Amino acid sequence: MTRLWDKGAPLDERVLGYTAGEDHALDERLVPYDVRASIAHAEMLHAQRLLSAEDLAAIRAALAALAASHARGEWHIELAEEDGQTALERRLQARLGAAGERIHLGRSRNDQVLTALRLYLRETVPLLSSGALAVAEALEALAQREAQTVLPGYTHMQQAMPSSVALWAQGFAAEIRDDATGLGTVLRRIDRSPLGSAAGYGTPGVPIDREGTRARLGFASVHEPVTAVQLSRGKAEAQLLFELTLLLQDLGRFASDVLLFATQEFGFIELPAAFTTGSSIMPQKKNPDVFELLRARSATAQACLLEALAVCAKLPSGYQRDLQLLKFPLFRAIDLAKATLGILPPAIAGLKFRPAAIRLDPGIHTAAEANRLAVSEGIPFREAYRRIAAKLGE
Repeated sequence: MTRLWDKGAPLDERVLGYTAGEDHALDERLVPYDVRASIAHAEMLHAQRLLSAEDLAAIRAALAALAASHARGEWHIELAEEDGQTALERRLQARLGAAGERIHLGRSRNDQVLTALRLYLRETVPLLSSGALAVAEALEALAQREAQTVLPGYTHMQQAMPSSVALWAQGFAAEIRDDATGLGTVLRRIDRSPLGSAAGYGTPGVPIDREGTRARLGFASVHEPVTAVQLSRGKAEAQLLFELTLLLQDLGRFASDVLLFATQEFGFIELPAAFTTGSSIMPQKKNPDVFELLRARSATAQACLLEALAVCAKLPSGYQRDLQLLKFPLFRAIDLAKATLGILPPAIAGLKFRPAAIRLDPGIHTAAEANRLAVSEGIPFREAYRRIAAKLGE
């Protein structure tokens, strides 16, 4: 199979497997975005009188047909094609001949894949934010449902001050709402059009219109100068992975509390049967696997973040093939977050607290007593603290 860069020299059969790796499979999700970017690029070429109206119409129709057939599962990117860009252009050429060969004028695979990736992320980040907000709403509904249920507040794993299920759930809801806001900040780095920067140095001799493709694709701005585009690689990805790590850490801490409260020793919570599993040997077991795996997922997100940061840490300027390796940790963390955010709202909706099992230690009210004593007698809080502590020692 002829690849976009082939010049006729034989290729060691081991090279393709090593360099393409899993990129062809990862690019499957980018096909519809690559099609959108390619159509916008073709329309710009036509507007600049670099592509005929007939060729534009043929390219537009063929790309739309390829996107539709890919969505139906009628074709997939092959390892021999390396990536989605080659797969689309090869199929376009097979359908249109010379007209399909004209579309690559004024672009490179470098700006082509980055444009598709940013279009994908621009749609994905709001979905992740919405998923986080759905979890926050489920927690707020739990707080309302259990508004009258008291709960001990813990410090150092000991009962410390009186709390409630409402306060506990609302605290997590507030932080997860903050995580949703944090995810939204990533769009600042994503919403810049790289198309037309080509391999990082523009398109000498080709009068392209980068503003035209920006407008067609709805980006907020053109990423300028062209040399900044490749230097930016990995930054939006790492910022998104950082925000996902914070989100999954918050969710993991929530899961840790649920797991503790659901133990037989605590017995504060009854887990929904639909979100537990069983044991292969112990018939009585209802295992909280969903919450255990949720507790562990932040480790995966953090690993993806560190991988993305490490890939770009010492790269020189310009495009380097190392950047291809950003896709795996990025997509893995996104898929993990989507799955987690999808399962949590119904799992939270099924949680039931057992007020009769919740016991507050009498000492949990001593901080309030010290506060009341200091206020009522007008003495320093430290003196009130000592008086209450002395009573406890009697």
